[in-house]
Amino acid sequence: MSGAGPAPRPLRDRLLEAVLVLVLLGLLVAARRLFPSLGAGAGTIASVGILLLGGTVVANLLELVGLPHLTGYLLAGVAAGPYLLNLVDHRAVEELTPVNALALSLIALAGGAELRLASLRTGLRSLGWATLWQNVLVMVVLAGVFVAARPLLPFLRGVPTLAVVGVALVWGVMAVTRSPSAVLGILSQTRAKGPLASFTLNFVMTSDVVVVVLLAMALTLARPLVLPGSELSLSAVKELGVEVLGSISVGTTIGLFLAAYLRLVKAGLVVMLIALGLVFTEVFDYLHFDWLLIFMTAGFVVQNLSKQGERFVEAIDSMGEIVYVIFFGVAGAHLDLGVLRTLWPVALLFAGARGITTFVAGHVASRYAGDPPALRRWGWAGLVSQAGLALGIANTISQEFPAFGAGLGALAVAAVAMNEMVGPVLFKVALDRSGETRGEAEEVEPAEGAAVFDP
Repeated sequence: MSGAGPAPRPLRDRLLEAVLVLVLLGLLVAARRLFPSLGAGAGTIASVGILLLGGTVVANLLELVGLPHLTGYLLAGVAAGPYLLNLVDHRAVEELTPVNALALSLIALAGGAELRLASLRTGLRSLGWATLWQNVLVMVVLAGVFVAARPLLPFLRGVPTLAVVGVALVWGVMAVTRSPSAVLGILSQTRAKGPLASFTLNFVMTSDVVVVVLLAMALTLARPLVLPGSELSLSAVKELGVEVLGSISVGTTIGLFLAAYLRLVKAGLVVMLIALGLVFTEVFDYLHFDWLLIFMTAGFVVQNLSKQGERFVEAIDSMGEIVYVIFFGVAGAHLDLGVLRTLWPVALLFAGARGITTFVAGHVASRYAGDPPALRRWGWAGLVSQAGLALGIANTISQEFPAFGAGLGALAVAAVAMNEMVGPVLFKVALDRSGETRGEAEEVEPAEGAAVFDP
Protein backbone atom coordinates (compact mmCIF):
# COMPACT_ATOMS: atom_id res chain seq x y z
CA MET A 1 0.00 0.00 0.00
CA SER A 2 2.39 2.55 -1.23
CA GLY A 3 2.42 5.59 -3.41
CA ALA A 4 0.87 9.02 -3.21
CA GLY A 5 -2.81 9.36 -2.62
CA PRO A 6 -5.19 10.95 -5.12
CA ALA A 7 -5.63 14.72 -5.22
CA PRO A 8 -8.55 16.09 -3.15
CA ARG A 9 -11.78 16.39 -5.08
CA PRO A 10 -13.71 19.68 -5.24
CA LEU A 11 -16.70 20.10 -2.93
CA ARG A 12 -18.97 20.69 -5.93
CA ASP A 13 -18.14 17.29 -7.38
CA ARG A 14 -18.76 15.56 -4.06
CA LEU A 15 -22.16 17.24 -3.60
CA LEU A 16 -23.21 16.47 -7.18
CA GLU A 17 -22.23 12.84 -6.68
CA ALA A 18 -24.24 12.70 -3.45
CA VAL A 19 -27.34 14.12 -5.15
CA LEU A 20 -27.10 11.61 -8.01
CA VAL A 21 -26.75 8.69 -5.61
CA LEU A 22 -29.72 9.90 -3.54
CA VAL A 23 -31.80 10.02 -6.71
CA LEU A 24 -30.75 6.46 -7.61
CA LEU A 25 -31.53 5.22 -4.12
CA GLY A 26 -34.92 6.92 -4.28
CA LEU A 27 -35.69 5.15 -7.56
CA LEU A 28 -34.64 1.85 -5.99
CA VAL A 29 -36.93 2.36 -2.99
CA ALA A 30 -39.80 3.23 -5.31
CA ALA A 31 -39.12 0.14 -7.43
CA ARG A 32 -39.20 -2.08 -4.37
CA ARG A 33 -42.48 -0.55 -3.23
CA LEU A 34 -44.04 -0.99 -6.67
CA PHE A 35 -42.61 -4.47 -7.26
CA PRO A 36 -42.41 -6.20 -3.85
CA SER A 37 -41.88 -9.58 -5.52
CA LEU A 38 -38.37 -8.57 -6.60
CA GLY A 39 -36.29 -11.74 -6.74
CA ALA A 40 -33.87 -12.61 -3.97
CA GLY A 41 -30.90 -12.70 -6.34
CA ALA A 42 -31.70 -9.29 -7.77
CA GLY A 43 -32.22 -7.98 -4.24
CA THR A 44 -28.78 -9.18 -3.16
CA ILE A 45 -27.11 -7.64 -6.21
CA ALA A 46 -28.94 -4.38 -5.53
CA SER A 47 -27.75 -4.53 -1.91
CA VAL A 48 -24.14 -4.69 -3.05
CA GLY A 49 -24.76 -1.67 -5.28
CA ILE A 50 -26.39 0.25 -2.42
CA LEU A 51 -23.45 -0.39 -0.10
CA LEU A 52 -20.89 0.54 -2.76
CA LEU A 53 -22.65 3.73 -3.84
CA GLY A 54 -23.77 4.86 -0.41
CA GLY A 55 -20.47 4.01 1.27
CA THR A 56 -18.40 5.84 -1.33
CA VAL A 57 -20.53 8.98 -1.21
CA VAL A 58 -20.71 9.18 2.59
CA ALA A 59 -16.95 8.55 2.83
CA ASN A 60 -16.22 11.35 0.36
CA LEU A 61 -18.37 13.78 2.34
CA LEU A 62 -16.88 12.81 5.71
CA GLU A 63 -13.40 13.25 4.27
CA LEU A 64 -14.11 16.99 4.17
CA VAL A 65 -14.08 17.06 7.98
CA GLY A 66 -11.09 14.74 8.30
CA LEU A 67 -12.93 11.52 9.16
CA PRO A 68 -11.68 8.24 7.67
CA HIS A 69 -13.43 6.50 4.79
CA LEU A 70 -14.15 3.46 6.96
CA THR A 71 -16.46 5.56 9.13
CA GLY A 72 -18.44 6.49 6.01
CA TYR A 73 -18.70 2.85 4.94
CA LEU A 74 -19.94 1.84 8.40
CA LEU A 75 -22.49 4.66 8.60
CA ALA A 76 -23.78 3.89 5.11
CA GLY A 77 -24.20 0.24 6.09
CA VAL A 78 -26.04 1.19 9.28
CA ALA A 79 -28.36 3.57 7.41
CA ALA A 80 -29.11 1.15 4.57
CA GLY A 81 -29.38 -1.88 6.85
CA PRO A 82 -32.45 -3.64 8.22
CA TYR A 83 -32.60 -1.53 11.39
CA LEU A 84 -33.07 1.85 9.66
CA LEU A 85 -34.02 2.26 5.99
CA ASN A 86 -34.17 -1.50 5.30
CA LEU A 87 -32.72 -1.05 1.81
CA VAL A 88 -30.52 -4.03 2.69
CA ASP A 89 -32.77 -6.45 4.57
CA HIS A 90 -31.86 -9.33 6.88
CA ARG A 91 -31.93 -11.92 4.10
CA ALA A 92 -29.65 -9.84 1.90
CA VAL A 93 -27.20 -9.37 4.78
CA GLU A 94 -27.04 -13.15 5.27
CA GLU A 95 -26.65 -13.77 1.55
CA LEU A 96 -23.74 -11.33 1.47
CA THR A 97 -21.78 -13.53 3.91
CA PRO A 98 -19.70 -15.22 1.15
CA VAL A 99 -18.92 -11.80 -0.37
CA ASN A 100 -17.88 -10.56 3.06
CA ALA A 101 -15.66 -13.62 3.54
CA LEU A 102 -14.05 -12.89 0.16
CA ALA A 103 -13.33 -9.31 1.21
CA LEU A 104 -11.85 -10.46 4.52
CA SER A 105 -9.64 -13.05 2.81
CA LEU A 106 -8.25 -10.37 0.48
CA ILE A 107 -7.64 -8.10 3.47
CA ALA A 108 -5.76 -10.95 5.21
CA LEU A 109 -3.64 -11.53 2.08
CA ALA A 110 -2.83 -7.83 1.88
CA GLY A 111 -2.01 -7.71 5.58
CA GLY A 112 0.37 -10.65 5.35
CA ALA A 113 2.04 -9.11 2.32
CA GLU A 114 2.60 -5.86 4.22
CA LEU A 115 4.56 -7.69 6.93
CA ARG A 116 8.22 -7.43 5.98
CA LEU A 117 10.94 -9.31 7.81
CA ALA A 118 13.22 -6.26 7.91
CA SER A 119 10.52 -4.17 9.61
CA LEU A 120 9.67 -6.96 12.05
CA ARG A 121 13.31 -7.43 13.02
CA THR A 122 14.05 -3.75 13.56
CA GLY A 123 10.84 -3.20 15.52
CA LEU A 124 11.08 -6.42 17.53
CA ARG A 125 11.80 -4.68 20.86
CA SER A 126 8.75 -2.42 20.63
CA LEU A 127 6.59 -5.24 19.32
CA GLY A 128 7.61 -7.54 22.17
CA TRP A 129 6.94 -5.05 24.97
CA ALA A 130 3.64 -3.94 23.40
CA THR A 131 2.48 -7.54 22.97
CA LEU A 132 3.22 -8.26 26.63
CA TRP A 133 1.62 -5.15 28.15
CA GLN A 134 -1.32 -4.77 25.77
CA ASN A 135 -2.41 -8.39 26.07
CA VAL A 136 -1.79 -9.00 29.77
CA LEU A 137 -2.98 -5.64 31.13
CA VAL A 138 -6.06 -5.36 28.90
CA MET A 139 -7.10 -8.97 29.54
CA VAL A 140 -6.72 -8.72 33.34
CA VAL A 141 -8.35 -5.28 33.69
CA LEU A 142 -11.32 -6.07 31.43
CA ALA A 143 -11.89 -9.39 33.17
CA GLY A 144 -11.95 -7.47 36.46
CA VAL A 145 -14.35 -4.88 35.07
CA PHE A 146 -16.64 -7.72 33.88
CA VAL A 147 -16.77 -9.20 37.40
CA ALA A 148 -17.30 -5.76 38.97
CA ALA A 149 -20.11 -4.97 36.49
CA ARG A 150 -21.99 -8.14 37.42
CA PRO A 151 -24.97 -6.24 38.97
CA LEU A 152 -25.48 -4.41 35.64
CA LEU A 153 -25.72 -7.65 33.61
CA PRO A 154 -29.15 -9.31 33.88
CA PHE A 155 -27.98 -12.57 32.29
CA LEU A 156 -25.57 -13.13 35.23
CA ARG A 157 -28.22 -12.98 37.95
CA GLY A 158 -28.05 -16.10 40.07
CA VAL A 159 -24.85 -17.30 38.44
CA PRO A 160 -22.21 -18.46 40.98
CA THR A 161 -19.20 -16.21 41.47
CA LEU A 162 -16.71 -18.80 40.18
CA ALA A 163 -18.73 -19.17 36.97
CA VAL A 164 -18.71 -15.38 36.51
CA VAL A 165 -14.92 -15.40 36.93
CA GLY A 166 -14.65 -18.14 34.29
CA VAL A 167 -16.69 -16.16 31.75
CA ALA A 168 -14.75 -13.01 32.66
CA LEU A 169 -11.49 -14.73 31.64
CA VAL A 170 -12.84 -15.37 28.15
CA TRP A 171 -14.32 -11.86 27.99
CA GLY A 172 -10.86 -10.53 28.76
CA VAL A 173 -9.47 -12.44 25.78
CA MET A 174 -12.16 -10.94 23.56
CA ALA A 175 -11.09 -7.49 24.77
CA VAL A 176 -7.50 -7.95 23.50
CA THR A 177 -8.60 -8.58 19.91
CA ARG A 178 -7.78 -5.85 17.39
CA SER A 179 -8.97 -5.12 13.86
CA PRO A 180 -6.40 -5.69 11.09
CA SER A 181 -9.07 -4.79 8.54
CA ALA A 182 -9.56 -1.33 10.10
CA VAL A 183 -5.81 -0.66 10.26
CA LEU A 184 -5.28 -1.79 6.67
CA GLY A 185 -8.24 0.26 5.51
CA ILE A 186 -6.88 3.45 7.10
CA LEU A 187 -3.37 2.81 5.74
CA SER A 188 -4.82 2.11 2.29
CA GLN A 189 -6.64 5.45 2.33
CA THR A 190 -3.90 7.61 3.83
CA ARG A 191 -0.80 5.89 2.36
CA ALA A 192 0.84 6.64 5.70
CA LYS A 193 4.51 5.78 6.21
CA GLY A 194 6.52 6.00 9.41
CA PRO A 195 7.16 4.44 12.82
CA LEU A 196 3.50 4.57 13.92
CA ALA A 197 2.10 3.02 10.73
CA SER A 198 4.77 0.30 10.71
CA PHE A 199 4.38 -0.59 14.39
CA THR A 200 0.56 -0.68 14.29
CA LEU A 201 0.50 -2.88 11.19
CA ASN A 202 3.03 -5.32 12.64
CA PHE A 203 1.23 -5.46 15.98
CA VAL A 204 -2.32 -6.07 14.76
CA MET A 205 -1.30 -8.65 12.16
CA THR A 206 0.72 -10.73 14.64
CA SER A 207 -1.71 -10.30 17.53
CA ASP A 208 -4.33 -12.58 15.96
CA VAL A 209 -2.08 -15.59 16.54
CA VAL A 210 -1.58 -14.53 20.18
CA VAL A 211 -5.33 -14.16 20.65
CA VAL A 212 -6.03 -17.66 19.29
CA VAL A 213 -3.57 -19.12 21.82
CA LEU A 214 -4.99 -17.05 24.71
CA LEU A 215 -8.55 -18.10 23.81
CA ALA A 216 -7.70 -21.81 23.97
CA MET A 217 -6.01 -21.35 27.35
CA ALA A 218 -8.88 -19.25 28.74
CA LEU A 219 -11.52 -21.80 27.64
CA THR A 220 -9.48 -24.60 29.20
CA LEU A 221 -9.46 -22.76 32.54
CA ALA A 222 -13.05 -21.47 32.30
CA ARG A 223 -14.88 -24.75 31.58
CA PRO A 224 -14.35 -26.29 35.05
CA LEU A 225 -15.46 -23.01 36.66
CA VAL A 226 -18.62 -22.54 34.56
CA LEU A 227 -19.79 -26.08 33.80
CA PRO A 228 -20.35 -28.31 36.86
CA GLY A 229 -18.68 -31.69 36.46
CA SER A 230 -16.16 -30.51 33.87
CA GLU A 231 -12.52 -31.29 34.45
CA LEU A 232 -9.41 -29.39 33.50
CA SER A 233 -8.30 -30.79 30.15
CA LEU A 234 -5.43 -29.82 27.88
CA SER A 235 -7.10 -31.32 24.80
CA ALA A 236 -8.09 -27.84 23.60
CA VAL A 237 -4.45 -26.76 23.69
CA LYS A 238 -3.46 -29.82 21.66
CA GLU A 239 -6.21 -29.14 19.11
CA LEU A 240 -5.05 -25.53 18.95
CA GLY A 241 -1.48 -26.61 18.15
CA VAL A 242 -2.73 -28.80 15.31
CA GLU A 243 -4.94 -26.01 13.97
CA VAL A 244 -2.26 -23.30 14.09
CA LEU A 245 0.56 -25.42 12.67
CA GLY A 246 -1.75 -26.87 10.02
CA SER A 247 -3.00 -23.41 9.03
CA ILE A 248 0.56 -22.07 8.74
CA SER A 249 1.58 -25.08 6.63
CA VAL A 250 -1.37 -24.68 4.27
CA GLY A 251 -0.77 -20.92 4.06
CA THR A 252 2.89 -21.47 3.21
CA THR A 253 1.90 -23.88 0.42
CA ILE A 254 -0.61 -21.40 -1.02
CA GLY A 255 1.95 -18.59 -0.78
CA LEU A 256 4.55 -20.60 -2.70
CA PHE A 257 1.90 -21.47 -5.30
CA LEU A 258 0.94 -17.81 -5.72
CA ALA A 259 4.59 -16.79 -6.03
CA ALA A 260 5.14 -19.41 -8.74
CA TYR A 261 1.93 -18.33 -10.48
CA LEU A 262 3.08 -14.71 -10.51
CA ARG A 263 6.46 -15.68 -11.90
CA LEU A 264 5.25 -18.10 -14.59
CA VAL A 265 1.78 -16.92 -15.63
CA LYS A 266 1.95 -13.16 -14.90
CA ALA A 267 -1.74 -12.61 -15.66
CA GLY A 268 -5.15 -13.20 -14.13
CA LEU A 269 -3.98 -12.94 -10.53
CA VAL A 270 -7.08 -11.00 -9.46
CA VAL A 271 -9.33 -13.79 -10.75
CA MET A 272 -7.16 -16.34 -8.93
CA LEU A 273 -7.41 -14.40 -5.66
CA ILE A 274 -11.19 -14.09 -5.96
CA ALA A 275 -11.49 -17.83 -6.59
CA LEU A 276 -9.32 -18.56 -3.55
CA GLY A 277 -11.40 -16.25 -1.38
CA LEU A 278 -14.78 -17.57 -2.50
CA VAL A 279 -14.05 -21.30 -2.57
CA PHE A 280 -11.28 -22.04 -0.10
CA THR A 281 -12.73 -20.11 2.85
CA GLU A 282 -15.56 -22.65 2.96
CA VAL A 283 -13.17 -25.59 2.49
CA PHE A 284 -10.79 -24.45 5.23
CA ASP A 285 -13.69 -23.77 7.58
CA TYR A 286 -14.99 -27.30 7.00
CA LEU A 287 -11.52 -28.74 7.72
CA HIS A 288 -11.33 -26.67 10.96
CA PHE A 289 -8.40 -24.57 9.81
CA ASP A 290 -8.10 -20.86 10.57
CA TRP A 291 -8.48 -19.45 7.07
CA LEU A 292 -7.56 -15.91 8.14
CA LEU A 293 -4.22 -17.23 9.42
CA ILE A 294 -3.83 -19.23 6.19
CA PHE A 295 -4.29 -16.19 3.94
CA MET A 296 -2.14 -13.97 6.15
CA THR A 297 0.66 -16.57 6.01
CA ALA A 298 0.29 -16.85 2.24
CA GLY A 299 0.70 -13.10 1.79
CA PHE A 300 3.72 -13.10 4.13
CA VAL A 301 5.38 -15.92 2.13
CA VAL A 302 4.86 -14.17 -1.21
CA GLN A 303 6.35 -10.95 0.17
CA ASN A 304 9.33 -12.37 2.05
CA LEU A 305 10.22 -15.68 0.36
CA SER A 306 9.93 -14.59 -3.26
CA LYS A 307 10.64 -11.63 -5.51
CA GLN A 308 6.96 -11.18 -6.38
CA GLY A 309 5.92 -9.22 -3.28
CA GLU A 310 5.48 -5.80 -4.88
CA ARG A 311 3.51 -7.17 -7.83
CA PHE A 312 1.36 -9.13 -5.42
CA VAL A 313 0.53 -6.04 -3.34
CA GLU A 314 -0.18 -4.04 -6.52
CA ALA A 315 -2.61 -6.73 -7.71
CA ILE A 316 -4.57 -6.55 -4.44
CA ASP A 317 -4.45 -2.74 -4.47
CA SER A 318 -5.87 -2.78 -7.99
CA MET A 319 -9.22 -3.74 -6.48
CA GLY A 320 -9.13 -0.35 -4.80
CA GLU A 321 -11.37 0.40 -1.86
CA ILE A 322 -14.17 -1.84 -3.12
CA VAL A 323 -13.02 -4.56 -0.70
CA TYR A 324 -13.24 -2.19 2.28
CA VAL A 325 -16.57 -0.68 1.19
CA ILE A 326 -18.16 -4.13 1.08
CA PHE A 327 -16.59 -5.43 4.29
CA PHE A 328 -17.39 -2.42 6.48
CA GLY A 329 -20.71 -1.76 4.75
CA VAL A 330 -21.88 -5.27 5.62
CA ALA A 331 -20.47 -4.82 9.14
CA GLY A 332 -22.56 -1.66 9.51
CA ALA A 333 -25.68 -3.42 8.22
CA HIS A 334 -25.11 -6.15 10.82
CA LEU A 335 -25.18 -3.70 13.73
CA ASP A 336 -28.36 -4.22 15.74
CA LEU A 337 -29.37 -0.70 16.74
CA GLY A 338 -32.03 -2.04 19.11
CA VAL A 339 -29.41 -3.94 21.10
CA LEU A 340 -27.10 -0.92 21.08
CA ARG A 341 -29.92 1.34 22.30
CA THR A 342 -30.69 -1.02 25.19
CA LEU A 343 -27.16 -1.89 26.29
CA TRP A 344 -25.27 1.30 25.50
CA PRO A 345 -24.53 2.31 29.15
CA VAL A 346 -22.79 -0.95 30.09
CA ALA A 347 -21.25 -1.26 26.59
CA LEU A 348 -19.85 2.24 27.02
CA LEU A 349 -18.36 1.14 30.37
CA PHE A 350 -16.52 -1.77 28.73
CA ALA A 351 -15.45 0.22 25.67
CA GLY A 352 -14.20 3.09 27.84
CA ALA A 353 -12.32 0.78 30.22
CA ARG A 354 -10.72 -0.97 27.26
CA GLY A 355 -9.70 2.32 25.64
CA ILE A 356 -8.16 3.70 28.84
CA THR A 357 -6.30 0.46 29.53
CA THR A 358 -5.00 0.36 25.95
CA PHE A 359 -3.74 3.94 26.40
CA VAL A 360 -1.97 3.12 29.68
CA ALA A 361 -0.49 -0.13 28.35
CA GLY A 362 0.80 1.69 25.27
CA HIS A 363 2.63 4.31 27.31
CA VAL A 364 4.13 1.75 29.69
CA ALA A 365 5.31 -0.47 26.82
CA SER A 366 6.82 2.51 24.98
CA ARG A 367 8.76 3.53 28.08
CA TYR A 368 10.31 0.08 28.41
CA ALA A 369 11.03 -0.15 24.66
CA GLY A 370 12.52 3.35 24.37
CA ASP A 371 10.26 4.19 21.44
CA PRO A 372 10.55 7.35 19.29
CA PRO A 373 8.27 10.29 20.27
CA ALA A 374 5.54 9.60 17.72
CA LEU A 375 5.16 6.04 18.94
CA ARG A 376 5.24 7.04 22.62
CA ARG A 377 2.39 9.50 22.07
CA TRP A 378 0.23 7.59 19.59
CA GLY A 379 1.25 3.91 19.61
CA TRP A 380 -2.00 2.97 21.39
CA ALA A 381 -4.38 4.72 18.98
CA GLY A 382 -4.42 2.07 16.26
CA LEU A 383 -5.21 -0.69 18.74
CA VAL A 384 -8.72 0.44 19.74
CA SER A 385 -10.64 -0.86 16.69
CA GLN A 386 -12.40 -4.21 16.87
CA ALA A 387 -14.35 -6.15 14.28
CA GLY A 388 -15.05 -9.72 13.19
CA LEU A 389 -12.61 -11.65 15.40
CA ALA A 390 -14.11 -10.20 18.59
CA LEU A 391 -17.61 -11.18 17.48
CA GLY A 392 -16.32 -14.62 16.53
CA ILE A 393 -14.98 -15.10 20.07
CA ALA A 394 -18.31 -13.88 21.48
CA ASN A 395 -20.04 -16.51 19.37
CA THR A 396 -17.63 -19.14 20.70
CA ILE A 397 -18.47 -18.10 24.27
CA SER A 398 -22.19 -18.36 23.49
CA GLN A 399 -21.74 -21.90 22.16
CA GLU A 400 -19.52 -23.01 25.03
CA PHE A 401 -21.77 -21.55 27.76
CA PRO A 402 -25.33 -21.46 26.33
CA ALA A 403 -26.92 -20.59 29.69
CA PHE A 404 -26.11 -16.91 29.18
CA GLY A 405 -24.97 -16.96 25.55
CA ALA A 406 -27.69 -14.68 24.14
CA GLY A 407 -27.13 -11.86 26.62
CA LEU A 408 -23.37 -12.10 26.36
CA GLY A 409 -23.51 -12.06 22.56
CA ALA A 410 -25.72 -8.96 22.55
CA LEU A 411 -23.37 -7.16 24.95
CA ALA A 412 -20.37 -8.07 22.78
CA VAL A 413 -22.08 -6.69 19.67
CA ALA A 414 -22.80 -3.39 21.46
CA ALA A 415 -19.25 -3.02 22.84
CA VAL A 416 -17.58 -3.95 19.55
CA ALA A 417 -19.84 -1.53 17.68
CA MET A 418 -18.54 1.37 19.79
CA ASN A 419 -14.91 0.35 19.28
CA GLU A 420 -15.60 -0.14 15.59
CA MET A 421 -16.89 3.40 15.23
CA VAL A 422 -14.29 5.18 17.38
CA GLY A 423 -11.15 3.18 16.58
CA PRO A 424 -10.59 4.14 12.92
CA VAL A 425 -11.12 7.84 13.73
CA LEU A 426 -8.53 7.69 16.52
CA PHE A 427 -5.99 5.96 14.30
CA LYS A 428 -6.38 8.47 11.47
CA VAL A 429 -6.06 11.38 13.91
CA ALA A 430 -2.88 9.79 15.29
CA LEU A 431 -1.38 9.39 11.80
CA ASP A 432 -2.30 12.98 10.90
CA ARG A 433 -0.85 14.40 14.14
CA SER A 434 2.38 12.43 13.76
CA GLY A 435 2.79 13.70 10.20
CA GLU A 436 2.85 10.24 8.64
CA THR A 437 -0.06 10.83 6.27
CA ARG A 438 1.87 13.72 4.70
CA GLY A 439 5.15 11.85 4.39
CA GLU A 440 6.61 13.90 7.26
CA ALA A 441 7.08 11.17 9.85
CA GLU A 442 9.24 12.21 12.73
CA GLU A 443 12.85 11.21 12.20
CA VAL A 444 14.64 11.43 15.51
CA GLU A 445 17.74 9.74 16.81
CA PRO A 446 16.43 6.99 19.10
CA ALA A 447 17.73 6.42 22.56
CA GLU A 448 20.38 3.77 23.10
CA GLY A 449 18.81 0.31 22.80
CA ALA A 450 15.61 1.68 21.26
CA ALA A 451 13.82 0.02 18.39
CA VAL A 452 14.56 1.48 14.97
CA PHE A 453 11.87 1.37 12.28
CA ASP A 454 12.46 1.06 8.57
CA PRO A 455 9.03 0.74 7.02
